[in-house]
Amino acid sequence: MHGQQMAEEFPVVGIDSNALEAVKLLAAGHLPGLIVADQRGRPYAVLPASQVVRFLVPSYVQDDPSLARVIDESLADRVADKLSGATVRKMLPAELPELPVVNHDDTILEIAAIMARLRCPLVVVTKGSQILGAITASRLLELAVAPR
Repeated sequence: MHGQQMAEEFPVVGIDSNALEAVKLLAAGHLPGLIVADQRGRPYAVLPASQVVRFLVPSYVQDDPSLARVIDESLADRVADKLSGATVRKMLPAELPELPVVNHDDTILEIAAIMARLRCPLVVVTKGSQILGAITASRLLELAVAPR
């Protein structure tokens, strides 16, 4: 089985898309992340849901979670404040990790190796510079344990 056969349709957002709309898409679909494309529609990054949460929680609370008890602010308030007028670009880390991209003809083991090495919950499947879809870790495991 190759990447193209395993790839599922997956939401793609532009790097300059509205951040709040992207987070709503992520939440509504219970997705592990989103594919982020550049202005030409080529893969630019994967935005894991965990990175969005990290973006929303102040660094001093990440360093000392006990501070969350004394802050009179809900996560919903932070979402509204931090994402109002922001773009997807703002949620991405300053230093982008290696882009988890696989070719349409890569094997399941090649895809699993990239996913494991990059510790990413999804990989982007491409043919040339065209995004065909994504393979999530859960989809990969589903295919790996399916009866042959």
